[in-house]
Amino acid sequence: MYVVESKGGAIVCMLLSLLFLGTWPALLTLLERRGRFPQHTYLDYTFTNLLAAVIIAFTFGEIGTSSMGIPNFLPQLSQDNWPSVLFAMSGGVVLSIGNLTTQYAWAFVGLSVTEVVSSSITVVIGTTLNYYLDDKINKAEILFPGVGCFLIAVCLGSAVHASNAADNKAKLDSYSNDSKDGIRTNSITGSKQAYTKRVGINDAEKGVASVEKAKFGTALFLIDLEKRRAIKIFGKSAIIGLALTFFAGVCFSLFSPAFNLSTNDQWHTLKDGVPHLSVYTAFFYFSVSCFVVAMILNLIFLYRPVLNAPKSSLKAYLNDWNGRGWALLAGLLCGFGNGLQFMGGQAAGYAAADAVQALPLVSTFWGIILFGEYRRSSRKTYTFLVGMLFMFVVAVGILMASSGNRK
Repeated sequence: MYVVESKGGAIVCMLLSLLFLGTWPALLTLLERRGRFPQHTYLDYTFTNLLAAVIIAFTFGEIGTSSMGIPNFLPQLSQDNWPSVLFAMSGGVVLSIGNLTTQYAWAFVGLSVTEVVSSSITVVIGTTLNYYLDDKINKAEILFPGVGCFLIAVCLGSAVHASNAADNKAKLDSYSNDSKDGIRTNSITGSKQAYTKRVGINDAEKGVASVEKAKFGTALFLIDLEKRRAIKIFGKSAIIGLALTFFAGVCFSLFSPAFNLSTNDQWHTLKDGVPHLSVYTAFFYFSVSCFVVAMILNLIFLYRPVLNAPKSSLKAYLNDWNGRGWALLAGLLCGFGNGLQFMGGQAAGYAAADAVQALPLVSTFWGIILFGEYRRSSRKTYTFLVGMLFMFVVAVGILMASSGNRK
């Protein structure tokens, strides 16, 4: 079994995890904005998320010879370690519920704010729990100022959303008033996006008009997005999105401490002589429970959708290949990202490994580049956004600096 032991190796795992965990939400958001049913996307994602855990277990978990003290993955499956297995599976349950919740929160408050607020709550609660579970191997005088920075980021994230929502409302109100006055009727062409998606030469020769999209951040863009997306949000209270985001953050704050308990048995639930679960075995059970919960909930949501998501069926899901490749890729990225986070946490402390909750830095980048979030917003919104991201960068650096070495 391959074990990450050095602080340098742990940091590499954290950085890779940060990249993967910050990218997969952007892929799911992209599909929802293109109109793909969220239930279909999450079901696809769930299969490859479990596949990533299986790959990790049969590679890193089976490297080298097994021993009684440090058994490989397969020998541990038959050991009497059910207390630790249940901790691992409970972590998978709360993560699955949290991920499912954020899929709907992204539609209401945007990718950037959802990831910032939920990740910050994760750090404030989860990192504190992990610090005490890990017998204080991280430096408290460094760790907790970092937690404080994450807490400030939560407040700034809420302010960003409130300000951006006000900006969007002003754009839509202005557009509606202008349309009533007849001003917009002849000026829509001038409001088209700077980049255009034109049809091929053959179509042009047949007289097919070029296809253009509205500029990012304009009222036309917001209206067009609402028509295309799977989850309709116009007329819905912003409180719904923030409530979903905070609930997801609480779920995320519990999965890492539960995983910590499964691999280190701080509460001494295992019988004498039974080795602790390896990070790979625990991650396998963790992912199995995550898979089961996601399958059950999403199969129910196919027929009884929530938050105005479209109704579907199992047959419609099986026949829906539009965007399936991106959803499958998202599952792999999330699975490997979680696995790398746990590998780093086992070496340097799970409190320090929560630095990967800086994933909103990556998600915000994708949100601005792919989805045009915050384009043409007010100076107030930009000020809050810059402050939020700055506090995130500071918090991540501090948390990584608090890394320790597990005995």
